[in-house]
Amino acid sequence: MTGKGGGNRISRPIVTIAVIGIALGLVVMIISVGVVAGFKAEIRNKVFGFGSHIQIINYDANYSYETTPIKKNQDFLSEFKKINGIKHIQIFATKPGIIKTTDNIQGVILKGVDSNFDWSFFDKYMVSGSHFVLPDSGKSNEVVISKKLSQLLNLKTGDNLPMYFIQNPSRMRKFKISGIYQTYLEEFDKMFVLADIRHIQKLNDWSENLISGFEITIDNFDNLDVIANNIFDVAGTKILPDGSKLRIQTIVEKYPYIFDWIGLFNTNLWIILVLMVLVAGFNMVSGLLIMILERTNMIGILKAIGAKNISIQRIFLYNSAFLISRGLFWGNLFGIGLCVIQYYFRIFTLDQTSYYVEYVPISLSVIQILLLNAGAMAVTFIMLILPSFVVSRITPIKAIKFD
Repeated sequence: MTGKGGGNRISRPIVTIAVIGIALGLVVMIISVGVVAGFKAEIRNKVFGFGSHIQIINYDANYSYETTPIKKNQDFLSEFKKINGIKHIQIFATKPGIIKTTDNIQGVILKGVDSNFDWSFFDKYMVSGSHFVLPDSGKSNEVVISKKLSQLLNLKTGDNLPMYFIQNPSRMRKFKISGIYQTYLEEFDKMFVLADIRHIQKLNDWSENLISGFEITIDNFDNLDVIANNIFDVAGTKILPDGSKLRIQTIVEKYPYIFDWIGLFNTNLWIILVLMVLVAGFNMVSGLLIMILERTNMIGILKAIGAKNISIQRIFLYNSAFLISRGLFWGNLFGIGLCVIQYYFRIFTLDQTSYYVEYVPISLSVIQILLLNAGAMAVTFIMLILPSFVVSRITPIKAIKFD
């Protein structure tokens, strides 16, 4: 539809502003979804790295790191192969200890691992040295610590690390630092020291068949509850030969405060999405009303020759839908383009001590983009239906005389 004279000069900038508003709104929504999803994924993955997705421990174990052991050789492990989604299973053991150097002292958790341990997470964040390799016989005295601990204790790769264990009788072990990692999750970085699991077994007077538990990594976090329930059906309902039971604990249950905090991201995201859609919708409503006002004369002529109100409404709504789609096209182009640039080139950096990541993370999927476009189109179009009824209030005689 085109107008004549001054009418066209009035509507064109207003409609252009409406289209730009839709485009900018979608850009903000795409970036917001990408950044929030990226932050959630990065922080979740870091937490998973310290405890996997699911842990199986003794049901009688308290919530401290001085654990009640279970046997390493369990019949149910073979049944886990039938559960879809399980990616990796590894054993672990934990024991509280105290690192004491000449000038400093720090309480930590010694986490024991075996040769089947998945080092991919710590290798990704290793800033000095490398992880240790366990011998087939004997124990390795090498450990991996965090950069935070190395700074607190003034230690570096290759230094000796004396650790004391409060028990009866108290014991001391001297380790050697083989690698230093840094995840910027200070709560965990200050806590965990990784070592050969055989040290913990020896300190606790356990046999080689006793461990603190199993850690299970899955391939999709969204299936966490389903897989945890399947694991519970296999292992959580059985009574072990010694009369004890096993506890199936997800990482969300172990660190609920972290995941509650991550959940708050969704609240902020929804507020942004709603505001952006409403702003875009009201911009388009004002544009539609201006177009109807400009073409009052044309509406009167159409009604005079027999056109029905609903047919004229459709003309304006179809034209509005075209303008909305044009705004969405440019919004997708710029929004996805900016996300791709940030994803590959990491232009925007962050203070890692405050945000736990060194750059603004981006995580976008095709489904998210399609849902954003469909939602923006649907909500904006629905908002235009009511203003379009203005057409029905225009009478042919007055409209034809309208200038």
